[in-house]
Amino acid sequence: MDSVLDYDSAASPVESLLVNGNIDPEAQAIALAAQYHDAGAQDILKAALSLYGGRIALVSSFGAESAALLHMVAEIDRSTPVIFLDTGRLFSQTLLYRNELARRLGLTDLRTAKPRAALVQQEDPDRLLAYRDPDMCCWIRKVDPLDTALEPFSAWITGRKRHQAATRAALRPFEAESGRIKVNPLADWTSQDVTDYLDRYDLPPHPLVADGYPSIGCMPCTSRVAEGEDARAGRWRGKGKIECGIHVTPEKSGSGI
Repeated sequence: MDSVLDYDSAASPVESLLVNGNIDPEAQAIALAAQYHDAGAQDILKAALSLYGGRIALVSSFGAESAALLHMVAEIDRSTPVIFLDTGRLFSQTLLYRNELARRLGLTDLRTAKPRAALVQQEDPDRLLAYRDPDMCCWIRKVDPLDTALEPFSAWITGRKRHQAATRAALRPFEAESGRIKVNPLADWTSQDVTDYLDRYDLPPHPLVADGYPSIGCMPCTSRVAEGEDARAGRWRGKGKIECGIHVTPEKSGSGI
């Protein structure tokens, strides 16, 4: 089936100036965030895909809540590039779920980014780096591969939400980072919003959710969450770490990772 393009590809004069004029990404992000600060997720996505068509990708972990945003993008344009980070330490259920969702949603440009083999061999020959230095493990398996995968793009879409962590509390629908526009259409969504969306469109849940994993990353750094715990309590449990590094700039992290 052909992609469904149900949005107006003609940007407003202001938007056209932002994208096609000599305006840096930070200024673009500020203007777009102001224009779409109270817009719905679909409207933000439609605007982003229209403004940055051919130069924008969705980055998805195919995790517990990923199906909602993947479905939204597929409904607008299923040929949108989708970047999936295969760290080499994922649950097998995540890989199977990726395949199932991609087939069901008709995604036509699913790209898998993997860590550099030589770097993994150098830094993690015994596959225990996640326990010794989780920041470095995340860098070689997630941050570095994503940097390479995003090179052809000037904008990318994330599924981050304000409620997920203190580091995301001030999340805007459009941001600028490392010379690119970052789009967060679900910034103001709650977990219940996601659940309602998945139910409305009968989207399959990640198989590990029912087994006590409401937030899913790599196997060594993801554990079950007990009743009453925060949904992300099982990520890097006991490590004092709440972000993998993809969404933390060096100046914010203090560690360069």
